[in-house]
Amino acid sequence: MDNLLKSVYDLPDISFIENDSLDAMMQRLVGNYEKRYKEVTGKTVSLGAADPVRVQLYAIALDLYQIEQFVDRAGKQDLLKYSYGGFLDNLAGTRGVTRHGASPARTTLRFTLSAEKPYASAIPAETRVTNGNNLYFKTLQYGEVPAGEMFADVEAECTVSGVDGNGFLPGQLNILVDPLPYVESVENVTITAGGTDVEDDKSLAERTFLAPSGYSTAGSQDAYTFWTKTYNTDIGSVRPVSPTPGEVVVYIIMRDGSLPGEEVVQGLTEYLAREEVRPMTDHVTVSAPDVKFFDLKLTYRIARSNQATAAAIQAEVQKAIQEFIIWQTTEIGRDVNPTELVRRIREAGAKRVELASPIFTPVMETQVAQLGELSVKYGGLEDD
Repeated sequence: MDNLLKSVYDLPDISFIENDSLDAMMQRLVGNYEKRYKEVTGKTVSLGAADPVRVQLYAIALDLYQIEQFVDRAGKQDLLKYSYGGFLDNLAGTRGVTRHGASPARTTLRFTLSAEKPYASAIPAETRVTNGNNLYFKTLQYGEVPAGEMFADVEAECTVSGVDGNGFLPGQLNILVDPLPYVESVENVTITAGGTDVEDDKSLAERTFLAPSGYSTAGSQDAYTFWTKTYNTDIGSVRPVSPTPGEVVVYIIMRDGSLPGEEVVQGLTEYLAREEVRPMTDHVTVSAPDVKFFDLKLTYRIARSNQATAAAIQAEVQKAIQEFIIWQTTEIGRDVNPTELVRRIREAGAKRVELASPIFTPVMETQVAQLGELSVKYGGLEDD
């Protein structure tokens, strides 16, 4: 699903003040004054640019137009297309949706003993581990290494909420802050993931738009998308697929196009298994999509007539390429489309694009395109 809100954003723009402008209001006040003056006195008056009355009317128009702006905003905040901030919170609340606060990243920590023991070795809850850079994870529950065993795995979460705790590779959390008897080493065995910042307006608007789909557990695609995004607002593209009757696989990637970590997949699987989410007839699993790599290799040229702005055009071309990469890699099932790349580069100001790769490549609904090799060369100026 490219953009859940596209149908909303494509609705016609509206104005609760009939697109009034400050200049129009100023002229209207002056015209009304001159007309009313003649009606009352029988005399014609023309207010010059420096006439004190005209200046007063302009000052009044500034306040009146400001009031109009508040009226226009107040009306638009009842519409999903325009709503933001606290207004959006209240609009979402009418559909039973509330903004998510920040949540901590999670991982699994492995505590290894120096030697086997004939008794269980305790790992208290809230035992802290760090990467040595003032970021801490604490165990969520009591754990223990059984007698005769060398290690135990315990779930842990970051002590601060937000995305800063995400992305630590296995083994990077390896410093035990709270010493434990006979524990020789500790390390995370899964990539830290699942940490989110306070939900932004776009994510909240998407969930508000999808909320009616969540009223039923009939198992629609939008319903699974709604519950998936409700679980973790850092999840980007969602593609529910039913390969066989009664089987549902929910493919997900994160907002930045990266594949979800094990903690996110496992947590979402458990979340979608809840009675109020999963239809009784569905067997639901969660998976990262298969990756289809593409290379991006090109040379572009700028028309000589644009020589004066060549540096600015080069910057715009680089920006357009990065935006294409984001567009191409953040949606599951999106075909690799070189036509879209050339269009963006041309709109950025380039005259011509010599594209070596990618070529058009179909991407299945269970796959996501990811960038392989990147090579962008500026070929210089050439005649128009």
